[in-house]
Amino acid sequence: MVKETLKLFLNPLKLSKKEEAHFKMSFRIITLCILFTINANSQEINMLKTGDKAPAINSIDQNGEKITLEQFKGKKIVLYFYPKDMTPGCTMQSCNLRDNYQTLLNEGYVVLGCSADSPEKHQKFIVKYDLPFPLISDESKQVLNAYGVWGPKKFMGRAYDGISRTTFVIDENGVIIDIITKVKTKEHAKQILK
Repeated sequence: MVKETLKLFLNPLKLSKKEEAHFKMSFRIITLCILFTINANSQEINMLKTGDKAPAINSIDQNGEKITLEQFKGKKIVLYFYPKDMTPGCTMQSCNLRDNYQTLLNEGYVVLGCSADSPEKHQKFIVKYDLPFPLISDESKQVLNAYGVWGPKKFMGRAYDGISRTTFVIDENGVIIDIITKVKTKEHAKQILK
């Protein structure tokens, strides 16, 4: 396909062999630069790191009420992003945080969950598993993109866009002090409290 495209461009130009080789090399370099830029933009939506100010949140919770990080100013925050309500891994993670919720509170943490599920799905999830903390509904993916957790994923050989299970621990000043990307769903509270 690339050779056919090159022939279409090269034939009318009647270039010398040296000019043709130069043109082909330039074409390859330009193509690689374009592909690299596209890949970098899709992979690196927002690469947050410890020490960064946590991006603002302006969304709604499971009750459809406004929720922001400003509401929790002066408190430490565990902000965990998970793919989908009622799925096995997300349920284990959320229930582990529920089971250790009092310990997290005693350590001064507020727990907030976030996924792209609707407020209605979040309500069902909270009721079914007796979750004591709010869940942010980010159907627009504004928060997910701000934290860099929405993007390309692979599962069983299939590529798709989705949420990377990630937890951000934010201090009282709104600064990210830890980012957990290798979440152990059954031991997540232990990872946070380490």
